[in-house]
Order: sequence, then C-alpha cells, then structure tokens
Amino acid sequence: MFKGSIPALITPFKNGELDLDTLKKLVDWHVAEGSSGIVPVGTTGESPTLSHEEHDRVIEEVVKAAAGRVPVIAGAGSNNTTEGIRLIRHAEEVGADAALVVTPYYNKPTQAGLYAHFKAVHDACTLPIIIYNIPGRSVVDMSPETMGELAKLPRIVGVKDATGDVTRVSKQRETCGKDFIQLSGEDASALGFNAHGGVGCISVTANVAPRLCAEFQAATLAGDYGKALEYQDRLMPLHTAIFLEPGVAGAKYGLSKLGLCEDEVRLPLVGVTDATKARIDDAMRYAGLIN
Repeated sequence: MFKGSIPALITPFKNGELDLDTLKKLVDWHVAEGSSGIVPVGTTGESPTLSHEEHDRVIEEVVKAAAGRVPVIAGAGSNNTTEGIRLIRHAEEVGADAALVVTPYYNKPTQAGLYAHFKAVHDACTLPIIIYNIPGRSVVDMSPETMGELAKLPRIVGVKDATGDVTRVSKQRETCGKDFIQLSGEDASALGFNAHGGVGCISVTANVAPRLCAEFQAATLAGDYGKALEYQDRLMPLHTAIFLEPGVAGAKYGLSKLGLCEDEVRLPLVGVTDATKARIDDAMRYAGLIN
C-alpha cells in the first residue's frame, strides 16, 4: 500500500506567507523524480508553526496537485485528541489517502493513554493511519506491545519509526505481523531498517535528492543490497549535513541551491549557519546534485 521513498515535504514560504505556487511545483517535481508518495505537514512541513487554516490549506493543495499520481499521507497529529480528530477528518474530506498521526508530544501519556488516543482517532474516520513514533520529539516511546494491540484495529496499517533502532522492525514484526507497514523515519539507518523488514522511508533527505532516494529504496526492495549500499555511501554525507541543524532548515537550504524554493523558515527556527551551508554544499556535490 505504502512503500519506497516518501518525502516528508517542506512547506515553502515567501515573505512569511505560504508559497502555494512553489508547493505545487514541488509536488510535480517529486512525482517526476520517482517518489512513491508525499507526506505534507509533518514536522518537516513545519506543522508546529502553521495556523490551523494553513495546515488545512496545505493538505488540500497537495492532494489536488498530486491528483492521484502518488498517495498523499496527510500529517494529522496533535497532542490534543480532539484536535487530532478534526485534522484527520479534514484530511479525509479533501481526499488524502492516509494520515500520519504522531504520538502525543509534551503530555507524556502512558502506554494506555497512547492506545486510547490512537483508537479514538481511528474510530473517528475511515482513513488508513500510520503511527509516527518519534521519542526524540514527543518524549514518549510507543512500545512494540502497544503497537501490536493497535495493529489489531482495521485501519492502523503501519508505522513511521524514527527511533533509529533497526531492531524495532523485527520486534514489531513479531507483535504487529509481517504485513504491518514499517517505514523508517530516520534517513541514515534506512538501509538497515529495510534489511530487517521495512519497506520504505518517510524521508527528509528526499526533499533534496528525491531520485537518488527513490532509486536507493527500489534497490533495497528488490533485494539488491550491493547496489543499495552504493547509494547509501553516496547519500550518507547529505543525510549527515542536512541534520547538523534542524532538518527542515537544511532541506530548504538544499532546495534553494537547486533553485526550487526559498530557504525561509519560521521562528523559532532560523536558517542554517554558513558552516552548515558549506557542509550541505559539499554533500550535494558528492552526491552529484550540484557542480
């Protein structure tokens, strides 16, 4: 259903406002470059600083621009269950193919609270749901056992796992079943993640190098890990450089080097430093993206 290289799409801004023309062009570019899907308004889409109206508009515009060519997995996470239900219902109304729902951040719910939150969101819509487990940002870690209980619900279909622990894939295959869709949320370990049974990556680096990331994922899914390792070696400096500072700032800078968008981010984020720009430039040259 969902596999391969799926960019966690940036939200372009110009002079503080949504740049919807550029957003649509980016969707077209990702489709042309071979991306297998698109995730708008995740963390890399700067969801924390979008208004509710902007969040809804970006989802709607990406669904329209994708026009069924690739699946759109709408960011619909909140630490407020009621707000999460509103977000996922809106995504359903405008035609998204699935929703990415993050573990509630800041509240620090128990495993029982995580289960109750996801079940409430699940019961409020008919979209497939991908759990987004990212303890580094949400401060809570959904256990494989809790995920296994949620996987019994008909529309909890997969996970974006950003723990960086590739052994989680095997543990979650045990609790959730082999057909549960496991997508990496951590670019640098995506090779090992797929070797353990993952089927793709919701990727920050794919904003800048969508074709390379798509070809890398295709190689792993074909079982050609020799070829995949060649792509990994080529991409690893870029994975590292983009995340020297917040990934969205690094990704937007990389896109600006390609002439595809402004590098504008919203406070409290700021643009990357000159030292990080130089590292990203070097990594893009090494990957063959710029001269």
